[in-house]
Amino acid sequence: MKVTEGRRFSKGTAAMSALLLIAALLVVPVADSSAAGEYIVRETPGAGDGPETLVEQLGGEVLEQIGIIGGFAAELPQDAASALEADPLVVAVTPNAGLQLSSNGWDDASMLTGYDVDTYAGSMFDVTQVSGARHFWGAGYTGEGVDIALIDSGVAPVDGLTKPGKVINGPDLSFESQIDELRYMDTFGHGTHLAGIMAGAEDAVGDIDQRTGSQYFVGVAPDARIVSIKVAGATGATDVSQVLAAIDWVVQHRNDDGLNIRVLNLAFGTNGAQDYVLDPLAFAVEQAWNAGIVVVVSAGNDGNSYPLRNPAYDPFVIAVGSAEGRTHASSRTDYVSDFSNCGTSDRSVDIVARGRSLVSHRVPGSAIDVKNPQARVNGNLFLGSGTSQAAAVVSGAAALMIDRRPSLTPDQVKDLLIRFGSNVKRASGYCDDARSLELATLAEEGSSNAVQNHTPSVGTGSLEAARGDAHIELDGMPLVGEQDIFGNTWDGASWSTLSAAGASWSGGEWNGASWSGTSRSGASWSGASWSSNLWTGASWSGASWSSKSWSGASWSRASWSGASWSGASWSGNVWLGLSWQ
Repeated sequence: MKVTEGRRFSKGTAAMSALLLIAALLVVPVADSSAAGEYIVRETPGAGDGPETLVEQLGGEVLEQIGIIGGFAAELPQDAASALEADPLVVAVTPNAGLQLSSNGWDDASMLTGYDVDTYAGSMFDVTQVSGARHFWGAGYTGEGVDIALIDSGVAPVDGLTKPGKVINGPDLSFESQIDELRYMDTFGHGTHLAGIMAGAEDAVGDIDQRTGSQYFVGVAPDARIVSIKVAGATGATDVSQVLAAIDWVVQHRNDDGLNIRVLNLAFGTNGAQDYVLDPLAFAVEQAWNAGIVVVVSAGNDGNSYPLRNPAYDPFVIAVGSAEGRTHASSRTDYVSDFSNCGTSDRSVDIVARGRSLVSHRVPGSAIDVKNPQARVNGNLFLGSGTSQAAAVVSGAAALMIDRRPSLTPDQVKDLLIRFGSNVKRASGYCDDARSLELATLAEEGSSNAVQNHTPSVGTGSLEAARGDAHIELDGMPLVGEQDIFGNTWDGASWSTLSAAGASWSGGEWNGASWSGTSRSGASWSGASWSSNLWTGASWSGASWSSKSWSGASWSRASWSGASWSGASWSGNVWLGLSWQ
């Protein structure tokens, strides 16, 4: 982003990595000013070279300029940090400590106070820059004619996603589907953020030339269309059975009423570890893959030493990890994010894309927005990190590739992404096998005859095993066992037969139950209004389902306001603490 005060980004040493910048934004104030090591120094506006000169006088060394915060990185000897911080030209001195992906230290908004960060294009937060998408735009490919199915928490009609036909609502399979004013709406805030990364384009943005130099937000494939299938409400709660129903719906309706669903983004994953050959989730994503839909799945946010989440562990789909790179705008990545799952020797991540610190659309009043006000950017945008965001980048990239070559199969898309990707520096564990997204090369190349020959899933395994430790709860009672959210018995053999035949949905019924909100496949927003006060004081207590039961607990007309995760599964749970004044 353009910074009207302070210095420019330097393209020098690796010391100024994305990790260094994020650490500068997130760490708490100096606790031990006598400690030696690297520090982030933020200057007052118009400070000139005074602070840098003082660093040298104190026996330190200036390492790199950090223009976006109006400061620099420096190596300081013992006791120098406190002396430097006492200088009137210095706002703050913070240690370049290891980044902790938790809420601790997320509220250090003072790092950007007083700086006019008013231009988006060309910054390290610009998803089109860090993905290389503009190379496709220059050749005339913007994702037009390609639909991306987003199974998530819905999509809100915010600026960038409100043009007629931009977002098509599939069924609302969430626990909010029975509240008219909440149906299809993103009360959580996660789905809208991903939709923007994939295909957003603020209304003020015009043609390709204007997008390239725009100060407004633009996603990777701005002319692609989003087909939203909502499975999670304000708490983020959903069950594997809801996700299975959503995937089945996508496969069966991929070409209905002018739809052309060629990409499926799934930022959902459990730690269920049964063999993918048996697992229902793995079977479902393979059915989408076999139907010609590129399935992009987030790897998970547990850390580099962890296996891929289910269904990313299915070998057919594209498992996406998060990487980060230089602070200046660049599609090159330097290393895998420390929160990103890498996998195992049997199944490792396929590709990594920028997933640290990406700006996209904010949903005013959503759960994530309310809980993380420090992540708001210039009022209408939001800063987030996770393998969800990285998967959204790759989903947008797949839409660009298909726009350029509509005949590409999912196997060929995966092959091209991996084969023309670049090496990842400083990769950890099994991320050594991953490749980094390189759209600059793919905009010119693209020939593939690849066919994957893995053993296909049969889907007859356990629904409970697919959940792992992720269970929805009602009044403290988790949904467990071989039954869906309606309490219906799960028969994997019967379901998999119907799913493979494209007949699991019939007359609005799935697995023997009628689901509300399934008939709006052609609905789209056209100038829908949006109010930041829409959910203020709203009660979720009106949501209820039919008189079924699970585990002996009757829940006829039960409230789903308490539905929550007992094991986190959404892969976009890292919302960076940054407030731009």
